Amino acid sequence: MADPINLNKARKARAKAEAKAKAGQNRALFGVKKAEKTVSKLEAERARRTLDQAKRED
Repeated sequence: MADPINLNKARKARAKAEAKAKAGQNRALFGVKKAEKTVSKLEAERARRTLDQAKRED
């Protein structure tokens, strides 16, 4: 015979797991700080300029 389970605990555990998964998704989407965004944007611009300067025109 199976052990009885507490449905309230099961419901709360499922809700907690869903909230944890959603929090992970939000950290991935919105977790980048403004300073990090600025640095990556500047690095991309610097790389683009360097590449444009290295091009040869025929």
